[in-house]
Amino acid sequence: MSLIPSFFAGRRSSDFEPFSLDVWDPFKDSLSTFSRENSAFVGTRIDWKETPEAHVFKADLPGLKKEEVKVEIEDDRVLQISGERKVEKEDKNEKWHRVERSSGKFMRRFRLPENAKMDQVKASIENGVLTVTVPKEEVKKPEVKAIEISG
Repeated sequence: MSLIPSFFAGRRSSDFEPFSLDVWDPFKDSLSTFSRENSAFVGTRIDWKETPEAHVFKADLPGLKKEEVKVEIEDDRVLQISGERKVEKEDKNEKWHRVERSSGKFMRRFRLPENAKMDQVKASIENGVLTVTVPKEEVKKPEVKAIEISG
């Protein structure tokens, strides 16, 4: 038995592998992952909270401008947040001692629940934090009608 989890070997199986999926669907008990091509921002952290009115996503994207970030909704209720941080241009007169900041593309995808109002999604970015708000439809309680009993 190998001590290295199978997701490091690049294989996929029917077993749970947190890095083999495209979309995080909390309603199907699976975890989010990244495509291999978009792994430069593996550390891109996104919080998802649900309030009584909306689903709210917050992503830390320090140094990115709104033009470098895309928020998209797909027909099958998938929210996709993607972007790219460009590599700084090197000047021949500069000597780099250390490069730790990530650059490249990132993409995160989340399957939204049935009650998401897909046509009313809003996004804003402030101080390096992207906030995406997906309003929820009001859950209607079943109307109970009393039936008079005759006899």
